[in-house]
Amino acid sequence: MVTKLNKSKSSKKASAPLSGSVKDSAQQIWQAGIGAFSKAQAEGTKAIEALIKEGVNMQRKTQSAAEEKLSEASSKMSSMATDISSKASGQWDKLESIFEERVAKALNKLGVPSAKDVNALIDRINDLNKSVQKLSAKGAAAKAAPKKRAAAKKSASAKPAAKRAPSRKPAKPAVAATGD
Repeated sequence: MVTKLNKSKSSKKASAPLSGSVKDSAQQIWQAGIGAFSKAQAEGTKAIEALIKEGVNMQRKTQSAAEEKLSEASSKMSSMATDISSKASGQWDKLESIFEERVAKALNKLGVPSAKDVNALIDRINDLNKSVQKLSAKGAAAKAAPKKRAAAKKSASAKPAAKRAPSRKPAKPAVAATGD
């Protein structure tokens, strides 16, 4: 038994330097970790600030690129919309003209005059009215001149006209009545 005690005493003596070295190593590791943490904390704020700056720059760049793409897409869409609307209006114009032609044909078959026909008649009526007005103005002037001459002749030949007998019209032959 004595030997056992000696062995444990000798193992205690050998373990003392080992436990001291383990303790020292653990303490050094702990201090290195605390130093790394403090260094990481000090440099981490700097790194975070640098990352924030880079993030802000990247955000500005992506926003400007997105705005460019958005404006480019908007301009393309507006030009496409303009093209489509012009094509659509062209198609509507074609459809409208086809519809008008077919309605005009149907009305023509029914004997309804077209707007051109009515306008031509209005123009012709206006021309005829102008001609009638010119002729009536000339006729009024021509009638006024003979009346003045006739009035002058009447005063000069008033007595012989009174002596003349009125002329008679020939009598109509009598129709014989036939009685059956």
